[in-house]
Amino acid sequence: MGQTASQLGEHTTLVMLPLFAVLTLDAGAGQLGVLRAMGQAPILLLSLFVGAWVDRWRARTVMVLTDVGRALALGAAAVAGLLGWLGLPALFVVAFAVGALSVFFDVAYQASLVRLVKRDQLVGGNSALEGSRSAAQIGGPALGGALVSLLSAPVAAASSALFFALSFLSIRRIRRSEALPKGPERPPRVWRRIHEGLRFVVGDASLRTVCLASAAFQFSLAAVMTVYLLFLPRELHLSGTAVGLALAGTGPGALLGSVLAARLPCRFGHGAVLVSAAVLGDGVFLCVPALHGSSAVTLTALLAVNFVFGTGGQLVNVTVMAVRQAVTPDGMQGRAAATITFVGMGLTPLGSLLGGLLAEEWGLRTSLLVTAAGMLLSPLLMALSPLARLGRALPSPAGPATESRTP
Repeated sequence: MGQTASQLGEHTTLVMLPLFAVLTLDAGAGQLGVLRAMGQAPILLLSLFVGAWVDRWRARTVMVLTDVGRALALGAAAVAGLLGWLGLPALFVVAFAVGALSVFFDVAYQASLVRLVKRDQLVGGNSALEGSRSAAQIGGPALGGALVSLLSAPVAAASSALFFALSFLSIRRIRRSEALPKGPERPPRVWRRIHEGLRFVVGDASLRTVCLASAAFQFSLAAVMTVYLLFLPRELHLSGTAVGLALAGTGPGALLGSVLAARLPCRFGHGAVLVSAAVLGDGVFLCVPALHGSSAVTLTALLAVNFVFGTGGQLVNVTVMAVRQAVTPDGMQGRAAATITFVGMGLTPLGSLLGGLLAEEWGLRTSLLVTAAGMLLSPLLMALSPLARLGRALPSPAGPATESRTP
């Protein structure tokens, strides 16, 4: 319940802030790129530190505190809107604050699963959690678009804050004690723990490939989404509600992907599923630049594209997360997740800025085609790596991890 509410608030906010900037404040391509970059910058700035801290903290505490923080940030945005202060500078601040707190939440919830379930339950557990996120993806974008179109920005911000408050109330009810990894009484300095996490990920061929493939995908996706959020209302002339509905197509696809991820890797092998799902999910976006007009056919096509994208993307997400958790010792889970997040998503602010720049220089349709083609670099990297050869059984950790030694 807490995961669903938190993700619903996050996905509502991710659509609400850019649409408000475009439709209400008449933000240009460059300004939209900056807004999205502000929300993504904390990934680059904070991920490694958060991973080192989460390995020493209880994940539940981190998650409930970040939910409170995001609720307060959006509540402050609602007050600023009522007072007439909610312009682009204020949106930049809100986007950065929510993005920073989301980094803490995302790393903590990935580390928490390993502390609460057995290793042979990781695929099923990740499938359940990602299915929860998929349910939020179904309603979040449509709700965000509708709130911006039908209500004022302050009301929209306050509505998102309520979801984070609900998540706080749900997650704090978890009573099962986490099995925190044991370490020395005086843990090493944070920089040393960060270094241990970096060395561990770089030293593992599968995790190293996950970092590179994720970086290629997330950089290209950030550029795609900046152009996409301009292409839908300005090139296809879709309303905010229609944009939210089109984006919501990702949710049912991701829900299907979560269900398939619990079965397909064990039947066809983790490597085969990773590569084929990435090719299908990433390649389908090449169809979008061919669309014209705001007819029902166009909206149906967008829903289909987002559905396939969500299915393939979720298959990759769940499978990669299970592989990462399986090969990583318990004491390294937070740092491994944060290192992969740092490398994989650290370039997203630059991708968002690039998308805005290309949209201004090349036009929306050409920019969307070029950036969508860039996403196919990710499955290519996986196909040429040891990840593609992973079989039906998950690999085992290299060895026990401590707080003072890299395994």
